[in-house]
Amino acid sequence: MTQTISTRCCVVGGGPAGLMAGFLLARAGVETIVLEKHADFLRDFRGDTIHPSTLQLMFELGLLEDFLKLPHRKAFQVSADLGERKFVVADFRSLPTSCKFVAFMPQWDFLDFIAGEAKKLQNFRLLMKTAAESVIEENGRIVGLRAEGPEEPLEIRADLTIAADGRTSRMRESAGLAVEDFGAPMDVLWLELRRKADDPDETFGRIAPGRMVAMIERGSYWQIGYVIPKGGAQALRSRPIDAFRRALADSVPFLEDRVEDLRDWEDVNLLTVQVDRLKNWSRPGLLCIGDAAHAMSPIGGVGINLAIQDAVATANLLAEKLRDGTLRDEDVGAVQKRREFPARVTQRLQLFLQNRVIRNVLAADKPFEPPLALRLLDVFPILRQIPARLIGLGVRPEHIQLLK
Repeated sequence: MTQTISTRCCVVGGGPAGLMAGFLLARAGVETIVLEKHADFLRDFRGDTIHPSTLQLMFELGLLEDFLKLPHRKAFQVSADLGERKFVVADFRSLPTSCKFVAFMPQWDFLDFIAGEAKKLQNFRLLMKTAAESVIEENGRIVGLRAEGPEEPLEIRADLTIAADGRTSRMRESAGLAVEDFGAPMDVLWLELRRKADDPDETFGRIAPGRMVAMIERGSYWQIGYVIPKGGAQALRSRPIDAFRRALADSVPFLEDRVEDLRDWEDVNLLTVQVDRLKNWSRPGLLCIGDAAHAMSPIGGVGINLAIQDAVATANLLAEKLRDGTLRDEDVGAVQKRREFPARVTQRLQLFLQNRVIRNVLAADKPFEPPLALRLLDVFPILRQIPARLIGLGVRPEHIQLLK
């Protein structure tokens, strides 16, 4: 037996974009269902950065005080070590926001918090262990979706279906939306190692010929991103992990006494980097946001920021008409008009850095001079405000416009 449910809006995906969109729409009076295929939000090595723009949204929602009671680490600046020199890349302390730092918080804590606030609303439902399978199309219009629930199949009918199910979106595939792939020269190996009291106390990157390592300070441990050439993971994993331990210790010498904590390759996770964007983010009855609309490079950790901004714009533009039952197809297209420019600009900057900086660093086999951009940031500290705004606020940051 298939259970049929009707709602104003059905959101697929319980990540940052999906949960935030569901929460804001329900808060504005829209009957909303959010589907999450997993039983909980406990998944490792997801993006854990909460940007100043997102913290500002928490402030505007009146939730910031409670939100910051959750365990987190503050980063007031981001730096890069090249050889013996240290360069401050971005300083968030000049941002015009309530919180002038990036908060590092496990994403499951962030999602649990948003879900907890959303569940207080009568018109919000979160269906866990419910996997969306395909859209339902009638006369060229998406009128809902089919899903597999924990007990029975579901057919959910909705005025609007929002696909926020990530870069491998089942919904956008089912709807036949075309994706433009821009490529990436690298992938990233994610791992954790113990942090000691005399270790550096900030988030930073290490750059050396043939190697780039991102170090995220998480209190009791380091979250580490080790950048490798695209497709190079299989060759690395075919060798004993000892070689990788040595390479990691050479890149970050103070980790030498604990790389043995990596027992085998099971302790190392692969992030396959992709940068792509939908040509059209919507069809009648369907809207894609977040990674489902534009997969970002991990550079700057801005993917979550873009996804949450998409969710806010969606609620600002569509909530009132969804609630009143007056939503038109051209209204849905307004979200892409609003958010495509920030996605395009951010991806162009990421592609420039990937192809002009990261590719060259990974191919280098001898010491090189710091890039001009780093030298300028060192000589003119005021320039650090530019990357701080791009990372911390993004292009065209959104704000809460709808009252309860």
